[in-house]
Amino acid sequence: MDVSFILITLLIGAAATYFAGNKWASKVALLFSVVAFAVTLYTVNLLNNGENVSFLKNWIRNPRITFNLIGDGLSLIMVLLTTSLTAIIILATLKNTFKNAKSFYALILFMAFAMVGTFLSADGFLYYIFWELSLIPIYFIALIWGGGEAEARKKDVIKFFIYTFAGSLFMLVAFIYLYQKTGSFANGAFTRINLTDKEQFWIFLAFFLAYAIKIPIIPFHTWQANVYQKAPSAGTMLLSGIMLKMAIYSIIRWQLPIAPAPAKEYMNVLIILCVAGVIYGSILALKQQDLKKLLAYSSLAHVGLIAAGAYTLTLDGLRGAVLQMIAHGFVVVGLFYAAEIIIRRYNTTEISEMGGIRIQTPRFTSMFMILVLASVALPATFNFIGEFELLYSLAQTNVWIAVLGGTTIILGAFYMLRMFQQVMLGEQNAKPFADVTFGEGFAFVAIIGVLLFFGLYPKPIIDFITPALENTLNLINR
Repeated sequence: MDVSFILITLLIGAAATYFAGNKWASKVALLFSVVAFAVTLYTVNLLNNGENVSFLKNWIRNPRITFNLIGDGLSLIMVLLTTSLTAIIILATLKNTFKNAKSFYALILFMAFAMVGTFLSADGFLYYIFWELSLIPIYFIALIWGGGEAEARKKDVIKFFIYTFAGSLFMLVAFIYLYQKTGSFANGAFTRINLTDKEQFWIFLAFFLAYAIKIPIIPFHTWQANVYQKAPSAGTMLLSGIMLKMAIYSIIRWQLPIAPAPAKEYMNVLIILCVAGVIYGSILALKQQDLKKLLAYSSLAHVGLIAAGAYTLTLDGLRGAVLQMIAHGFVVVGLFYAAEIIIRRYNTTEISEMGGIRIQTPRFTSMFMILVLASVALPATFNFIGEFELLYSLAQTNVWIAVLGGTTIILGAFYMLRMFQQVMLGEQNAKPFADVTFGEGFAFVAIIGVLLFFGLYPKPIIDFITPALENTLNLINR
């Protein structure tokens, strides 16, 4: 078995979900998402046992394009993140009623298929196809099933589409240029050519525009908060939990190994730009009275720190970025899921209209509190491991930048705990708040279990990803 079976499972699942009809769509989608997760776990086990799980087939002769999928620790940990969170996200939506549910759930599985393809691709042309394919499902998910005023939602979603699509075109130009130099779209061929410093600069810039918009890094962030707010909760979880990780992963897999010289020359500029996003996102989060917008700006702050760690060009920075991508993926999905439960029961996103939930639902309050503490990197949670390694890598570069980056912990603790106090504590809201169901509780327990287990014992993931990151670092320092 190789990694192509994961893609096949998700693609068949998307088709089966659509043809299952609206009544059975959610159940079929959940079934195939769990199967895809199981196939990913089996593939990871094969790789750990020393088997080659990569896939390579000739696809198009002229231009020379291969269906090349790489199965190493770096790609498979991101696929594991994608398939596990996809199953949790679908489980989280089972209590919701969606018009044309078969299309909604089919689009979720198709988006997972495209994101997995992006993480696995080792051919630039194939990678670009999957990269763009992932944009189509989330566009329709946010546009059709999103909330808020229809015209405002349409404007924000189209802005998101144009921003990300336009940025990707620069990356496509870079791939075409590299193909002309090598006669191949293979990632390995790109990393072996000797580009001049000038060529590397323009290649690096082209990639940076695509990735900075997707992450997003300021000043390319203006689409983020409004889309996170207006998209349905499943769409917001897909965007924040998985999709933005495609860009940070791509920095490590594509940008840095192909054009390392500009990364080294402008390292401090890049890191400061990313850290500025940490402070900016935290300050905006402090001002929010809309629950989903607060979590959106909190996510902006956290991913800024992740990107900063990747640009330190150290093993600690790369490893911290990957660890924090996984931890952030789980915690942000958990937080947006908690927000979805609160919004669904109270029918509002305004924090000022909430309160007193703890009195009615102690179980939900406890689980939400654990997620809040994990998001602020409390020791013994997975987020602490990644954030510590990121700050350590920044300290190796410049201790003052590390201090500024650490503000995400201080400010994050302030606005997250204040939000928890306003939403969960205080006087009881006039509306009754039902406790979590078994399915909702199961999703929370799965997320919290990952955050606590790997917070106490991260060694399996560290051992799994380190060899691939060492290879990347060798390419950067070649």
